[in-house]
Amino acid sequence: QVQLVESGGGLVQAGGSLRLSCAASRRTFSSYNTGWFRQAPGKEREFVASISRSGGSPAYADSVKGRFTISRDNARNTVYLQMNSVKPEDTAVYYCAIRTIVGRPYDYWGQGTQVTVSS
Repeated sequence: QVQLVESGGGLVQAGGSLRLSCAASRRTFSSYNTGWFRQAPGKEREFVASISRSGGSPAYADSVKGRFTISRDNARNTVYLQMNSVKPEDTAVYYCAIRTIVGRPYDYWGQGTQVTVSS
């Protein structure tokens, strides 16, 4: 099993920045594609960004493209989400997840970190 722990959430003003981190408990973390998702109150969980196991092929939801950047440091077993120019609609609980089997759904999830953007 792999345990994922998100950190870096908090309260930020609109237009500001935050960097979220997702730390994994195992070195095999570098073998897995990793994604960030978010869930706002009363809404379904939605995809935010993903990155391949090598750190390439980043993908973003249209709503965050150009503002958020996903990256990873496999030596530290950590994936990051740099959030710039945040908006009130970015307020949500942010989760990281890994996909251990290619083509299957993400199967390990962290507990989430709250991001609140004030206007």
